Amino acid sequence: MALAGKIAALGHIMQLAFVPADFDAALAHWTKVMGVGPFFLIENIHLEGMKYRGAPTAAAFDLALAYWGDMQIELIRPRDDHPSIYRGAYGSTGNGLHHVCILVDDLAAARAVCEAEGAEVVIEGRFGTSEVIYVDPGTGPGTLVEILQQAKDGPDLFAIIKAASIGWDGSEPLRKLG
Repeated sequence: MALAGKIAALGHIMQLAFVPADFDAALAHWTKVMGVGPFFLIENIHLEGMKYRGAPTAAAFDLALAYWGDMQIELIRPRDDHPSIYRGAYGSTGNGLHHVCILVDDLAAARAVCEAEGAEVVIEGRFGTSEVIYVDPGTGPGTLVEILQQAKDGPDLFAIIKAASIGWDGSEPLRKLG
């Protein structure tokens, strides 16, 4: 049982995210070897009001999402060299885990818990009406925690992607969104 007031108490991990050195090779591995898919690609994302360590940044990235049972798998491809968690100290981990994600109902309360635990907010912004922060709980790159407060006013994109994974036959392993 997670201790109240600690980061783990904010919610369960629902996503494992990777910033692979070779995005296409990682996609092939996840779909052909692991059998995870289909992946849904969203290109050229820039978070509204995006800040890296408190300073505005114009960083853009692509991401591909799929489900392995109840666990979401995210592959990220940075599009530029602007400051972000996808370049520099927090950049590509080769093929290792980059961050985990938890969903919350109250991002302000989650931010307060992180602050109390000394976790630094390294990225923050909005994607539509969803808000997100990425925090470094203090042990360095590869251990970031994404905390996402999903919008309640639109289609449940995660549910659509998860439904596509049920009984997936390996066809059309990469599908474009947006």
